[in-house]
Amino acid sequence: MAYHDDEWGRPLHGDDGLFERLTLEAFQSGLSWLTILRKREAFRSAFAGFSVPAVASFTDADEARLLADPGIVRNRAKITASLRNARAALDLGPGGLDALLWSFAPDGGQRPTTTAEVPARTPASAAMAAELKRRGFAFVGPTTAYALMQATGMVDDHLAGCSARGRFG
Repeated sequence: MAYHDDEWGRPLHGDDGLFERLTLEAFQSGLSWLTILRKREAFRSAFAGFSVPAVASFTDADEARLLADPGIVRNRAKITASLRNARAALDLGPGGLDALLWSFAPDGGQRPTTTAEVPARTPASAAMAAELKRRGFAFVGPTTAYALMQATGMVDDHLAGCSARGRFG
């Protein structure tokens, strides 16, 4: 509840914060979000607070350390993708990851009234995923991109009647 009430859907800026959310959304794929939230502090510790420059400099020894860390999800593909994504984020030009991701935020749009109206992906999330892949990111499909858009306030998918709806944007 605290994550929903205080973070999810709140506009988030800054490369490190967005990198954290991108990484956690990728790790969540195939798992429950509650699993990831319960491991969040361990992820933060293991991934140097999600500092893009720090994670971009991780070595093979760091990757082995992550694979052995019982506090996080030990999925080789997701760990490898996270390191690759930090390096790709570090290589972005002016505005960095923040400018790139927010360039895909739609203007306004319909807010859902029921869970049936909440999409798993949108044309904007498909475009974001394609651009991220073009720039060397991995494990960032349209569904993960849309989850990132929801989590970081690029879209407001709080349902009608939700106390957080419209509160952040």
